[in-house]
Amino acid sequence: MRKTEIIALTIILISFLLGIYFYSSMPEKMASHWNAQGEVDGYMSKFWALFLMPLMSLGLLLLFLVIPKIDPLKQNIEKFRKYFDIFIVLILGFLFYIYLLTIFWNLGIRFSMNLLLLPVLAALFYYCGILIENAKRNWFIGIRTPWTLSSENVWDKTHKLGGKLFKATGIIIFLGIVLESYTPYFVLVPIVFVSIYLIVYSYLEYQKEVKNN
Repeated sequence: MRKTEIIALTIILISFLLGIYFYSSMPEKMASHWNAQGEVDGYMSKFWALFLMPLMSLGLLLLFLVIPKIDPLKQNIEKFRKYFDIFIVLILGFLFYIYLLTIFWNLGIRFSMNLLLLPVLAALFYYCGILIENAKRNWFIGIRTPWTLSSENVWDKTHKLGGKLFKATGIIIFLGIVLESYTPYFVLVPIVFVSIYLIVYSYLEYQKEVKNN
């Protein structure tokens, strides 16, 4: 078993154990969702509020473990596997962090959910930039458009640019801490812009390649 798999399983196991430990301390209806202003706007029964996230994390881990085995270009995944393994731990750690905040909130501890989420979300996006910069062509991980999947050259160019843009997105998200009332814009605007821009960029690069050939 890989080291990252052990860490990931440990995170998930701790989540389940915390759910069992705090079960009797939780209200029957637990706050489980916060809107863009950081206000609670959704509730769940305590069973699902405590165990849905650990179950989702377990499902995600299984998916992440299967991807390198079923991808038609799995030999390419092995070329950046160490970056992918770190991403697995980070995404499960991020979900675990949200899980802890949910438990603390329902124990009566009040805080700004937006302010506590932004730094870790920013770090996650910044690392996504590192992962994308190093990703080789495959069917599951990275900026997968018809044009990046059709050309190694377009894939490399798009991911080199995409890595920089995702890192910049992480920095912009972090700056949202300064203007708490505008935090949704610091998250959504750069994500939407980067996504659309990279799709268009990959298309134009592919068309340029076709024309040159």
